Amino acid sequence: MTDEKLALLRTHRNNISRYRRLLGTRLTELERRYVERRLSEERSALERLAASTFPPAFPVAAGEAGSIAPQMLNGRGAPQEGRPAHLAYP
Repeated sequence: MTDEKLALLRTHRNNISRYRRLLGTRLTELERRYVERRLSEERSALERLAASTFPPAFPVAAGEAGSIAPQMLNGRGAPQEGRPAHLAYP
C-alpha cells in the first residue's frame, strides 16, 4: 500500500469527523443538507478507496469455521489455563 493511499484514507476519515461535528452545531436547513451530502460523499469515497486498497478476505469453506475447537480456548482465543499451547487443539 502506498503512502498516498494511506494519506487519502486519513483525509477522508478526518473530513468525515469534521462533518459529523458540524452536524452537531446550529445550521440552517440549507447548510445541514450540504453537510449531510458531503458526509455521504466522503463515506462513499472512503469505502471505495478502502475496498481498492485492502484485498478482500478469503472465504471460509463450509465446515472449516468450527474446526478450531473453540471449547479448547478461553474467551480471548488463547488456550485455557493449565493447558499447554501445543495441546490446545485435539
